[in-house]
Order: sequence, then C-alpha cells, then structure tokens
Amino acid sequence: MLALRAGRAFDGEHSLAGPVTVLTENGTIKAVEQGHPDVPGAEIVDLGTATVLPGLIDTHVHLGGDSQNGALDRLPTFTAEQRDEVIKDSLDRHLRAGVTTVRDLGDHEWSVVEQRDRHRQRVLASGPPITSTKGHCWSMGGETAGEDELRRAVRERAEREVDVVKIMASGGFATPGTPVSGCQFTEQEVRVVVEEAHRHGLPVTAHAHSLDAVQRAVAAGVDGIEHCTCLTDKGIQVPAQLMDAIAEADIVVCHTLGTVGQPPPQLLEVWAKVGMSYARKVDTAGRMHDHGVKTVSGTDGGISAGKPHGIVGISVTDLVKGGLPNAAALAAATSQAAKALSVSKGVLKAGWDADIIAVQGDPMRDITALQHVTTVVIGGQIVTTTLPADRRE
Repeated sequence: MLALRAGRAFDGEHSLAGPVTVLTENGTIKAVEQGHPDVPGAEIVDLGTATVLPGLIDTHVHLGGDSQNGALDRLPTFTAEQRDEVIKDSLDRHLRAGVTTVRDLGDHEWSVVEQRDRHRQRVLASGPPITSTKGHCWSMGGETAGEDELRRAVRERAEREVDVVKIMASGGFATPGTPVSGCQFTEQEVRVVVEEAHRHGLPVTAHAHSLDAVQRAVAAGVDGIEHCTCLTDKGIQVPAQLMDAIAEADIVVCHTLGTVGQPPPQLLEVWAKVGMSYARKVDTAGRMHDHGVKTVSGTDGGISAGKPHGIVGISVTDLVKGGLPNAAALAAATSQAAKALSVSKGVLKAGWDADIIAVQGDPMRDITALQHVTTVVIGGQIVTTTLPADRRE
C-alpha cells in the first residue's frame, strides 16, 4: 500500500482542501482522506505542500514524431530500431510532464498500435489515419478512396484492435498542397466511416481545419473533432449554431493547443494566407466551452520543434488563456479526457486506477503549476520523483 500525503488535491473535477492523503493498493485508489491519518504497513510519501491530481492525459500525440520540424515526413525513413527509440523517448518526455495516458492519432504502418502494451503509460492508438489519395499524412499508409475502400479500411482497423478510427476530413499544414481550407471527403464518405466504425464498436475522430470539414464531420455523426479550426476564405469563422450543434451532439473537441517558441517563417506564411492565427485559435477554445462544447487536452506532440512531446501543461495553460476556468481546463486533461477515451483514469476516487501526479503549487490558483511536476505514480507505483529519500518512509 502507498500513502501519498500532500498539501491539497484536485480530484479531476473539484479542488480538495488540504492536507490530504491518497491511499493506493493493488494498482487502484483505495481512498482519498482529509488530513494525514496513520496507515500501518503503508509506504508513506510526504509530498509536502504539493498538489496531487490524477495523471494527465494527452489525447492527441504522434509518438513516432521526433519533435523536430518535418517529423511526420520522416516517419517512413526510420529503421525499426530508430522508430522504437523515438517512441520510447517520446513517452519519456510525456512521463516527465506528468502524462500517464496518451492517445496516438497517427503512426506509420501500425508501429504504435503494435507496441501499445510495452510501455509504463497507457497507450491508445488509431494506426494510420484514413486519408484521401495523396492527402494529409498519406505517407503513413492510410490512403483510401471510395466508399467500399473506406469500409474496408475501417474493418482492417477493427481487426487490428485499434482504440479509435481517425479520418482526415480536411488537409493539414504538415502536408503541403492538401486542402487545409477545404475537404478531403464528402459528408457521405465520412458517414460511411462513422457507420462502419460504430458497427465495430469503435469511435471516430476527425481531423478538421476547415469550417466545411467540421460541418461535414458533425453532420456525419463523428465522436470527436481534432483541431476544429473552422477556417474559411475569410479566416477563422465559428458560427454559434455550429458550436451549439457540436455540444448537442456530445462531440468531444481537442483544439491541439500548446506550442513553444515561434513557428517557422514558412508556417507563418501559410497561416497568413488562410487567415489563421494562434491567438484566434486559443480564443475559439474558450468560445466553444462557453457554448457547452466538451473540451479535452491534446498537443499534437511530436510533429515539429514547436510541438514537442511533453507540453500538455502548456496546452492546459492555453485553455485558461482562452477563457476556460482553471477547474475546467484541469478536467480537460484528467476526468473529461478519461471519459472521452473510455479509460478508468482521470479521477482521484476509490476504485479508479492509481495514476497520480504531484505538482509544485496550486494549479487552481495558478495553472502554470501544472508545468512543475515533482512525482509521477502509475498503477500505484512511483515511476519518477524529485523528492529526497528522507521524504519516503
């Protein structure tokens, strides 16, 4: 048994006044108690004034990406050994950032799908995204054309036991020449993917930058939307009716916020051409939340130097900058994300998986505290900590 003593807690939904003690046993949370009760036989870890909260969840990563510019284009060039080393390094970066569950939304020829169970963190994966001929991320191996082939592509993913089906409803900035402001599939084609995936018990999430692609995805009945940028020939335009429709349909949105440094000049040039700005994208996240849209954390980690692995804390901070209350932004990275991924994580309550982190400070008052992780527990076992030895009994 492990007993984590801390100054306060966030249980995935609410702040808990401290001091608190979280008890874990056999990989699950046994209790969350006020104060620091005696627990005979337990390993006691004194986290001091730190805040404990559920392990963080990044719902949109590319573990095969090496966090350098052009990462997705390089995926097919890696040897098996290089690929495995990149995936391991990616997960290590997430671990240091307090991420105990990740969802990979695009690998090269099933490389992440085939090794989901090898790692300390919980890894969910989509395999190669379903994309159009020479469409966004076509080099990952998911090119598909026509309704029959789309059904076949979904069946292959079901046979490989993926956790989610991803479809590229629009083009993307990382694949020059694809229709970022347009669509890669018709509404009927997206609906075919959704119907076939649901028949196999799989959710569908749609990569969608253009307003048209978002509208088609909503009409087709997807379960999630990635980016949800809503680009038009007049820049980002997000109709209130669309936000209400997304909320009413219970579609989960990952805005893929979080970035470091300045975007490269060539990307800024492309953004300028389509009326895209990062500040506007951050603002859109807040507006959608105000309309009741369910938001989850996700970084698009690994695709470039500006989107390295392990920046979920920055992503959550950007949600707050967009207007989400601290508690809602924290839930987006814990309980809300866990619910969207259908995993028994993201909550500090008895019976839930004992994936827990500690951070310096109080993220309910200062959300940047989330970027200062001191201890990570997975399945009731401490896997990384900066605590001195004398804080453990």
